[in-house]
Amino acid sequence: MTSTLLRAALSGAAILCVATSAFAQDVTLRFQHFVSPNSGAPIYFMEPWVRKIEEDSGGRIKIEMYPLMQLGGKASDQYDMIRDGAIDGGWVVPGYQPGRFPETEALELPFMMPKSGELASVAAWNFTQKYLLDDFKDVHLLAAHMHGEGLVHKKGAPLELMEDFQGLKLRAPTRTSTLLLDKLGAVPVGMPVPAFPEALAKGVLDGGMITYEMAPSLKLDELTDSHTDVAGDTAFYNLYFIWAMNKAKYDSLPDDLKAVIDRNSGLLASQWSGAAYDLGDEDGLRVIAQTDNAIAVLSAEETAKVKAVGDEVVNDWSAEMTAKGYDGAALVADVKAMVAEAMERQPWIDTRGASAAHLSEDRIR
Repeated sequence: MTSTLLRAALSGAAILCVATSAFAQDVTLRFQHFVSPNSGAPIYFMEPWVRKIEEDSGGRIKIEMYPLMQLGGKASDQYDMIRDGAIDGGWVVPGYQPGRFPETEALELPFMMPKSGELASVAAWNFTQKYLLDDFKDVHLLAAHMHGEGLVHKKGAPLELMEDFQGLKLRAPTRTSTLLLDKLGAVPVGMPVPAFPEALAKGVLDGGMITYEMAPSLKLDELTDSHTDVAGDTAFYNLYFIWAMNKAKYDSLPDDLKAVIDRNSGLLASQWSGAAYDLGDEDGLRVIAQTDNAIAVLSAEETAKVKAVGDEVVNDWSAEMTAKGYDGAALVADVKAMVAEAMERQPWIDTRGASAAHLSEDRIR
């Protein structure tokens, strides 16, 4: 499927509307997430997914989607809010609670995932099925996915050398990215997405790690001056998400409505989520390309130096997990094998090129 057609499908333009007024709404579900509704994940996955559920159910399921934590709590509270029934479902970053879901960090290790969020999400779903179902047994799992290429957005000139990380105060989205930045000589600051723009505006940070997809909604085109990615097909860092529902609420649905949820869950929804990020990355980079901001890619030589530091993080993490009673080496090896298998798939859209390739309009097929 071409990028243009997928964009239309994911945004709902290609989905035929059905008349729902003739049907009683058997259930209304309240879902919550923590980002702007104008960012890629809501536009290309969450809202179309809601419409698909509502249409497939003949209007018997209605889903109310609340962005920016409008129902309360912090982004790190999402899993417990879903588990406890404070909300019926939503988006969770397990890594926002460091130490609680330790095996998930295998997916977030540096240079572990492809830059295609879609293909990374195939690996994430398969890893989740093998290792993480017990971790998430208190909720009903709908999807598990990764975002696309994670990179460094900062004030001032772009990064050119590994040494340029020295002393920079950078937002770190995960524990593993914190370990990486620390080894690179930066000053990592753990911070969820909603706090990032204010920290930049107040001068608390020099920059941070996040996707292009989030750049417009966070005003990174205004708050930062440069955007630096690593060379190659693997991402500097990545973030693992789950899309989950309250278990009791799911269990209370009649079988035919459970089937509607089930048909729109699993690998399909996971791949869809990752593809939504890829489309969002294209949108975000297009916005940045219209500014005077510098868009840069580290040289292959400097990327190799950074990756060598990343390999140290992987080895340290593996040893740490083994000391905790896990098989750290096996977790790393399985992620690599699942990524290799996922890379054999034909993605819905091809977003695996270096960042500079996204600047060409003719690549949006």
